[in-house]
Amino acid sequence: MPLEAWFTAAVVTAMIGTLVFTRVTADMVFFTGLAVLLLSGIITPTEALTGFSNQGMITVALLYVVVAGIRETGGIQFIVQNLLGAPRSLAHAQVKLALPVTGMSAFLNNTPVVAMLIPAVKDWGNKFNLPVSRLMIPLSYAAILGGTCTLIGTSTNLVVNGMLIDRSGEEGLGMFDLAWVGIPVAVIGLIFIVATTRWLLPDRRPPMSQMDDPREYSVEMLVAEDGPLAGKSIEEAGLRHLSGTYLAEIERDGTVLPAVSPQEVLRGGDRLMFVGIVDSVVELQKIRGLVPATNQVGKLALPRSQRSMIEAVVSDTCPIVGKTIRDGQFRTHYGAVVIAVARNGERLNQKIGDIVLRAGDTLLLEARPSFTEEHRNSRDFFLVSQLEDASPPSHERALLAGGILLAMITSVTLGWLSMLEGAMGAAGLMLLSRCCSIDTARRSIDWSVLLVIAAAFGIGAAMETTGLAATTAKSIVDIAGDAPLANLIAIYVATALFTAVITNNAAALLMFPIAWAVAGDLGVSVMPFIIAIMFAASASFATPIGYQTNLMVYGPGGYRFTDYLRIGLPMNLLTGTIAVVLIPLVWAF
Repeated sequence: MPLEAWFTAAVVTAMIGTLVFTRVTADMVFFTGLAVLLLSGIITPTEALTGFSNQGMITVALLYVVVAGIRETGGIQFIVQNLLGAPRSLAHAQVKLALPVTGMSAFLNNTPVVAMLIPAVKDWGNKFNLPVSRLMIPLSYAAILGGTCTLIGTSTNLVVNGMLIDRSGEEGLGMFDLAWVGIPVAVIGLIFIVATTRWLLPDRRPPMSQMDDPREYSVEMLVAEDGPLAGKSIEEAGLRHLSGTYLAEIERDGTVLPAVSPQEVLRGGDRLMFVGIVDSVVELQKIRGLVPATNQVGKLALPRSQRSMIEAVVSDTCPIVGKTIRDGQFRTHYGAVVIAVARNGERLNQKIGDIVLRAGDTLLLEARPSFTEEHRNSRDFFLVSQLEDASPPSHERALLAGGILLAMITSVTLGWLSMLEGAMGAAGLMLLSRCCSIDTARRSIDWSVLLVIAAAFGIGAAMETTGLAATTAKSIVDIAGDAPLANLIAIYVATALFTAVITNNAAALLMFPIAWAVAGDLGVSVMPFIIAIMFAASASFATPIGYQTNLMVYGPGGYRFTDYLRIGLPMNLLTGTIAVVLIPLVWAF
């Protein structure tokens, strides 16, 4: 190998070592590696920046905006309540998550499926006190497994099939040809995930979730007369298993119902009294069919979806201290509505408007975004802070947002638009229809994930241009000799290794001409080798950089590089063995 190839190998090795043995974030490692290769002259600026203009990277960014539109209109809460439901255990939760994700990913590109479900799974885990670190990797793996079952399940399948058509001049694979191998791989893979994650994945939770929040709020909510919760039991409405809060009582027609049964049927106009921490109170505001009990909310000029949730601690010089919230005319004075009140863990049984304010009370407010700056230095409050991602959702636009998502999925599935075009159109419609604001769209994009994806293309280009990738791949294949099955295994292993280091599409593109040449030398059909490349490049579990969805759950799951190795290596070995055994049975040499 030339000196440039050895240098590139040293950089890639250093990157992998840093990710495995340190806690340096993946985006910093990849960007640093890319910078070293650029400054050393291994790659040109054009090659270094190629990933930043890559359709896949831009598509992921646009999908974050689409998902933000679904989230801001209450779609994520709908998914949690209606699709995932209440699990009996961690294993049950993983099954309830994995089965629909696998099914959806067989017919949809798995990237938007995972992008849409990441916030839903995070909320679901918090709600039922499940470790999110034991849900995010199963989410990604289930999407990967589902994608291997059909031709349109992953972009890799489509890329390789396109190359096959160009080389052979034939029609290529049908929609469900891969299912003969993909379905057994998916079923056994899902069983392995559910059976082993208890030991192979960490229970890593944020410290604040493991201790009581000293700010315990009392909050009133009304069951909307014409809302979806009226006529449902408390359990059916999802109000029984609430993380960090509980339903203390129901007031109905002047009668208080304490110690409410989970089977109690809700009626329109029921006044529900909840007690809980701030995050849980914020989530209550997002449940469709529940509205704040105070009639002051509707008197603010700004639409609810454009308001912010703010915490403010009342000072001893506040003019409303000693008065009830209603008599003190809080909304008139401050242009904000009190949603809940916390008082040193004390249970407040009065209605919100009847609570007499004291110095030191913490108020949860619904107000215009400028409230924080206007009152940050006010003598009326000791502290004012805005809660992130706490704006009440625009439920009235939920159907519109869902229609935009469905239109994107349909147009891409039927081939009317490319994934990039569909995502760009959907993101634009989310903004134009005000399902998502521009500021929310900016905040929703995970720039660290995009940086890793973009940098990976530049590093992959360095491996290809220096000859490192081709030399390594040919050396691996040369070991196999003349036996077709041994060469199939070598092709699979080489593709899997490169997918773990560079991107899945880059690995497939690199191995395709090698597989074609190997089949020609042996005088056998090329199809088993092509299918092996598809599965090895798509079913990559051992590293966060091996597949796009693995990267997407890296941060939300709080993972380290070694977490993927611990569960991903056995998954790679298991799925690879099944694929290598079944492929020659379906596509003979």
